[in-house]
Order: sequence, then structure tokens, then C-alpha cells
Amino acid sequence: MEQFITKHRAQVLGTLSGWDRVRFRGTFRVLSVVAGLFTWLNEQGVLLKDFKRFAKGLTGQLRASVEMVAEAAGKKIEYLASAALSKEALVQELLRREGVEQGLVCIFSCVDPCRSFELHRDPVKKQLDLVSRLRKCLHWYLYFLHPVWGLCHVRIQSWLPFTVHICINGREWLCRSLLAAGIGFRQRDNCLVDVADVGAAQLLLNAQPWIDWSTELEVLLSEACPALSELSMRGSPLRHYWSADETEWATDVMFRSPEALAELYPSLLRHAMTTFGSSDVMRFLGRKGMPRVAGVHPTFQGEVVSDLRRRPEGVRIKHRVNANSIKMYDKQGSVLRIETTINDARDMRVHRASEADPSGPKKTRRLRKGVVDLPRRAAISQSANRRYLDSLAGVETPTPLGKALDRLARPVIDHGHRSRGLHPLVGDDSRVAEQLLRGEFAVNGFRNRDICNLLYPPTDDQAEVRRQSGRVGRLLRMFRDHGLIYRVKGTHRYQVSAEGRRTLPAFLAARNADTTKLLQLAG
Repeated sequence: MEQFITKHRAQVLGTLSGWDRVRFRGTFRVLSVVAGLFTWLNEQGVLLKDFKRFAKGLTGQLRASVEMVAEAAGKKIEYLASAALSKEALVQELLRREGVEQGLVCIFSCVDPCRSFELHRDPVKKQLDLVSRLRKCLHWYLYFLHPVWGLCHVRIQSWLPFTVHICINGREWLCRSLLAAGIGFRQRDNCLVDVADVGAAQLLLNAQPWIDWSTELEVLLSEACPALSELSMRGSPLRHYWSADETEWATDVMFRSPEALAELYPSLLRHAMTTFGSSDVMRFLGRKGMPRVAGVHPTFQGEVVSDLRRRPEGVRIKHRVNANSIKMYDKQGSVLRIETTINDARDMRVHRASEADPSGPKKTRRLRKGVVDLPRRAAISQSANRRYLDSLAGVETPTPLGKALDRLARPVIDHGHRSRGLHPLVGDDSRVAEQLLRGEFAVNGFRNRDICNLLYPPTDDQAEVRRQSGRVGRLLRMFRDHGLIYRVKGTHRYQVSAEGRRTLPAFLAARNADTTKLLQLAG
């Protein structure tokens, strides 16, 4: 990321990295599985034949609790006939019309799909049983203007197991924090385009993952539906297990003017579409050990997709690995946003101890969805954004392509060693140039063997391996003599130089260009 910022320092005001949208899920773990629900029903003295009546009674208690909250705030519960209606748009219109500054804004109810329980008569055993199924039931949406988080909402499922969701916006939260700290800023929609003290704003964002989420979320939920805190088991209140269902971590590069970003952004889009392959996308999102066959691991059974769409807030490119993604778009004219979205934490890996033995040895394990791993999730997302921006650092050069080719075509002499001219559009030179720009080399660099593995098929002939290494070594020496790469001191690794980042992407784009479109432009 530092490479990208350094290159465009004259046009950049600063960067902000932190949560955009976070959706939390609260579950009563004992009520979320059939076995746990059976245990709870037995304690309550409820027979299966009475389950429906008992569950309806609990739903009635929740409804009365939500209605009490609405009445205390002077609000009415508005039923929405379609779940497809934009609740956010309705809330924004209500805020403009009524000017609510704090507390409960409104309450909606609508029928949404959910996972719940139904009675099932087993024809073989000839007895009643409980089954977990996808079904539909009424949900309540309570929108609040929180004193710290700003606009947020609580979604409550009206039928067992009474799953709840709380959605907040990190940028809305940041704006409230900046106001409290007396730091000036300019905001457009859900985006800050300028901040008087970027460093102080970033410190506020850095603190967000570390708060006591379980306590804070329980407090807000108790305001939305006090009846949920009255459920108990073995004489103790049931407590929610809080997890992060969906997180969006955004890095905003704030440009000084829309014109500066508009000049650069088309080149960034072209580079992302034509250069980033499946292995690059997987590395951005933290996948390790990418092989050299077909760009993905042979055991990988998922899906890697990149797509480009034009949206009201700008043109965005999105790269997805299964349910997780990283995207880039120009927002509010002058902000370049890189955003990592994690919908499936289990697809990520972290180095941690077992949940059953927190003081035991650490191993590579699945990232947990629980809020306890939110700081780690933030670090993973920030690393993904950083890798993505690092790979964009070489995009856009004002040097005409012909002039750059002429310079590289001339032989150079370095410490008495003569290297021929380079031809990065054809032959072995172009093949090597293409590999040097791979995303996995952006951070740790590359070695001779890395390039050999990408250029040549695997072989057990050691003599052929040495010949391949020699050919690649000579090619790398030429790229080094021309100033396109440099050797990392004390290692056998190389990195693409600033000159290489400026020129090599242009050669790759020219090599992959559509001749028909080029002729149309020439005409």
C-alpha cells in the first residue's frame, strides 16, 4: 500500500482503513440445535404435542415487548408487504422528514426467510419429532440513532430460536467520533472525502475492533426487546453468542480532486481485469501455497470469479473466492475504495490455540465467526487491501510506449558486463515480464526457481533443471541490468523496481490488447 501512496503522493490527501458495514448475529446456542431445544423444553415441562402452543406464547411475549418499546417512543410498527423494499431508503426519508436526532427512529415488520423448527410426524417411528428447516416468519426491524454508532438497526426473528441481527456502519461511527473529538471533516453519503487530522481519524478506526462487543450489543438488544433477556435455563438467563456474519473492511484513498482520480482509475480497472488471475485473487485473500498448474490448487473445489459493474456510486470491479471477496471502486468522485468482505470466516486461516485449550499450542486453524476474533479479522482484511494496492502500484505511466521500448531495446553495460536489448512484447522476454507482475510476488519478491516453475513443466531430469535455471538466470540478469528488477540484499530474491512497476504493466496491456479496438482508436 505504501508503494501506491508514495507514487501518487502529490494527488493523495490521505488514507483511512476501517470497518464499513458489519452485521452481527446473536444466537441462543442451546436453542439453535434440536438436541439443545429438547433439553430446554424438558426443563420447561413442555411436551412435543404442546410445542406449537408454547412457541406461539413466546412469540406473543416478544411482540408485546416490541410494541411496548414502540409505544414508549411514540412510534408505530409499520408492516412492509414486501421484504424487497429498501428499508434504508425509507429510514433516510423519515429522518429528513421528522429530524430525529437520537434514540428509536422507526420500527418495521415484514416476513423474511429464516431457519426455525417445525413438528414432524415420523411415519416409521410413529411419533412426533422436531426438525430444523428453512421457513418464513415475521421479523421486526428497529432502527436507532445510537449516540456512538450513529444509525444502526436490530432485526429480531419472531419464532424460535429467536435469532437476532444487529447491523452497524463503521464510517457512520467514525463521523460521530470525529464530531465528539472536534476534528473537522467533509462527508458525502457514507464516505469521508477529507479529514483535518487523518492520523487521529485512523486511531479512532483502529480502536473499533477492540471494544467489548458482547456487552455493547446486549445493551442495544435490551433496548429493542427486553423480553429476550427474560428467557432462562437452570435458573440463569440465556445469553447470546455474538458472531460477525458479514464484515466489510474498507481502505479509502482520498484524492485531492475528482479529476486526479478520474485520470488514473480507468488504468487501474484495465490492469485489474487483464492482469489479476485466479492465483492473484486467492493470494490477495490470504490463500497460501498456490501451485503453478492452472493458477489454483488441485484440491480447491470452490469458485474464483472477477466481474465489472457500473453502479450509482461508481464503476466497481469485484474479485470473489467462494463467499469472500475484495473489490475496488471510485466512490463519490474523489475516493478510491478497496474493500474486503468476509461472509464465510471459516474459509480463512489463522494461527491460534484451540478454543477448548486457550493456553495450549498454537496451530493454523479456521478463523472463528465469534466477535473474539474481530481484531484478527480486521488484520486479515487490511492485509488483503494492502496486497491489492501494492499490486496496483505499477499502473499508469505518462511515458509513451514507443519511447520506453526504444530505451529498452538498446544494449546496456553494467560493471563491464554487456546485456543485449530487451523485447518485452515478444518471445522469452515477454514471458518473463508477464510472470514478474504476478500478485504473489508483490510482497515477498521472487527467486530464479519461482520463474522456472512458471515457465517450464515439471521434470525429474536434473540436467534439464540446471539448463532451465541458467536460461532464467541470464534473462533475470538482463532485466536487472536494464533497471526493471533489483536483487534483495543478502538473499536470492528479486523485486520489481519502481521503473519496472511503471513500464512492465504497459507492455503487458499492449500485448493483450485487442487489435480491432486499436485500429478503431487509430482511425
